[in-house]
Amino acid sequence: MTGVNNKLVTLIGGGGFIGRYVAQALLKAGARVRIAQRDPRQAFFLKPLGGLGQTQFVAVDVTRPETVARAVEHADGVVNLVGSFEGNLDRIHVEGARAVAEAAARMGVGALVHVSAIGADADSASNYARTKGEAEAAVRAAFPHATILRPSTVFGREDQFINRFAGMIAKLPVVPVLRSEARFQPVYVGDVANAVVAGLSDSARFGGELYELGGPEVLTMLEIQQRIASHIGRNPTFLPLPDAVGGLLASVPGGPLTGDQWKLLQRDSVVSAGEGLTAMGLARTPFDAIAPGWLVRYRKAGRFSLLSDATKG
Repeated sequence: MTGVNNKLVTLIGGGGFIGRYVAQALLKAGARVRIAQRDPRQAFFLKPLGGLGQTQFVAVDVTRPETVARAVEHADGVVNLVGSFEGNLDRIHVEGARAVAEAAARMGVGALVHVSAIGADADSASNYARTKGEAEAAVRAAFPHATILRPSTVFGREDQFINRFAGMIAKLPVVPVLRSEARFQPVYVGDVANAVVAGLSDSARFGGELYELGGPEVLTMLEIQQRIASHIGRNPTFLPLPDAVGGLLASVPGGPLTGDQWKLLQRDSVVSAGEGLTAMGLARTPFDAIAPGWLVRYRKAGRFSLLSDATKG
């Protein structure tokens, strides 16, 4: 597949956090976008972003191959964005990815981009990482020319990572930090979207390849939270917790994280070899260039605090 202008691209899970940015990038590039997810109504907010007839919506359940086939039919390109930390991950990640790849191959789709995650490993102790690794193998078997993307922790206005910590830091005078030395390479969601579009646009170059996507900085868990505190004008005391306490919290039902998430934290979320965005000829956006624009809502006076700072300056 060469270029996306006037091409029909199906986004499986297109109304999610990453999906909405991929949809916007594709619409801007002139593609026709079919948003496919369990409840298409949850993605109707994307409708005004495209021109007349540029955006379609269809219901899909990746655990039901017949719905996947309908969503993929007549598409020039397909993107699988489905991911979850809950539910039957073998069905959602592995069988779902296989269904998407097999349908794409059967329908003669020109390009398939599968969005996985850094740390995907079929031998991992983490159920999430294991199923992500097995999903990649299933995609390769069914659609060998697929482009596989493994982003590190993805940040952006709607994320559930940076925002979660920002909410804690805004409220607590003392902030406990789990796995304070664990390393991350936060990547901006818009950059991930650009990588998806590139994979679709030039499948001759990027097809059959695997790219790990990371931002320009590697930060520890503690450094990320300190950076957030700086951006929202807070100065709490950060209290790194020993792993014994973290493991105990992960074993408590309803705790701050699950046992599987704790296992994920035992491995750094950084690019292992050859930064993918750079290899694809794409820019990497620094955390500090984007985060202040939305983290301002966690400041004591919201956007008014910026006016106050400007007056003081």
